[in-house]
Amino acid sequence: MQAEAMAQMRRRVVISSTIGNALEWFDFTVFGLFAGILSKLFFPADNPNSSLLLTFATFGIAFAARPLGGLVFGLYADKHGRKKALVVMISLMALGTGLLGVLPTFGAIGIAAPLLLLLARLIQGFSAGGEFGSASAMLIEFAPPGRRGYYGSFQMVSQSLAFGIGAAMAIGLNLGLSPGAFASWGWRVPFILGILIGPTGWYLRQRCDESPEFQAYLAERAATAQPKRQTTLGQLFSEHPRELIASFCLIAAGTAINYVNAIFLPTYAVAELKLPLLNAQMGLLCVSLANAVIAVAAGVLSDRIGRRAVLVPALIVYSLLFYVLLQRLAAEPTTAKLWLLQIAAVLLGVLAGPMPAFMTEIFPVGVRSTGASLMYNLAVMLFGGLAPFINTWLVEATGDKAAPVYYIFFAAAVGLAGLSLYRPRTAAEPALSPLPLGGEARTAK
Repeated sequence: MQAEAMAQMRRRVVISSTIGNALEWFDFTVFGLFAGILSKLFFPADNPNSSLLLTFATFGIAFAARPLGGLVFGLYADKHGRKKALVVMISLMALGTGLLGVLPTFGAIGIAAPLLLLLARLIQGFSAGGEFGSASAMLIEFAPPGRRGYYGSFQMVSQSLAFGIGAAMAIGLNLGLSPGAFASWGWRVPFILGILIGPTGWYLRQRCDESPEFQAYLAERAATAQPKRQTTLGQLFSEHPRELIASFCLIAAGTAINYVNAIFLPTYAVAELKLPLLNAQMGLLCVSLANAVIAVAAGVLSDRIGRRAVLVPALIVYSLLFYVLLQRLAAEPTTAKLWLLQIAAVLLGVLAGPMPAFMTEIFPVGVRSTGASLMYNLAVMLFGGLAPFINTWLVEATGDKAAPVYYIFFAAAVGLAGLSLYRPRTAAEPALSPLPLGGEARTAK
């Protein structure tokens, strides 16, 4: 009976983590997909490229709040538990999302409009900052022995669903509304619907138990009469530098690929290549849905053959494909070539599947959420949030429509360097090699 109850709770945790996290990332996705219309409404300028750069800069600047959110919520989760942190985060995200949905435009209130837009994005960024580390920790700490890659992959399933739902919403609004109606009120619809994040996510996460591994960690600390030690940055950086470096580098590579494909590429296809936005959005939708399945398969594979055996080939092969396919697309833009480039991003699903397990299992339980959250958000801020802005600038500054390949190559090199430098502390740690039969990753205290 106890085993049946645990299996039911595991399903509940997977569902609540996946749906709640997808709802959080949905609004991040929509902001990027609607960058073209937002640039005209909130950053009007004589040069459309200048408006777009300001919009992408706002998109990127908001990521500055994410490391702070990751630190605050990571410390909170490592002290009070994963569940409590996740409930607070999703409620806060609803506030920022609701503000985006009701903001007046520049034409109505002038300079206050972009400032309020930035405020809403900062609230969203602060909330989303702790999501990855705490949700991933919750998933792998509920996982049965030898299945952390599988359970952790649902973190990335939720992000794929978010990109897919966002793309589907954009397609539906573009097809169902006239350009005037879309510019007037249609763009607000996804953000207003996103207010449902609050009650829906709160209900789902409130019904979950605290993770058994975190409960065991607290019980062992109490039983051995260990002093209640606060998690500090000094402790984290002095005791776990290689874990921090490996986490940062891997996320830097993954997030650069993710944001180039999901946020930059659709806008780039329209602005630089003069291809229909609808076609780019449809390609993103299909690839996102495919990656939701591929991520799970890759997570399972990493449980069997090791994380690095999955991660390294995915980075190398994707970089080479991106180079070849973007060169062909820039030389002769067609929808078919755009879709081929987008299809190559299924390798992002292969990369993403093992990533949450790798990012969290290499840290001890007591600093797991803080370490994973902090490195994830620093990498996303530097390599993801600024990716649309940097790549737009690269194309404009060099005059080379294939310039984004340099960004992808650099990001992939960072990821490979982090993976090559990292070494597990114990032979049983599955970050680089498969688990022994029935084995489990270390949970250093």
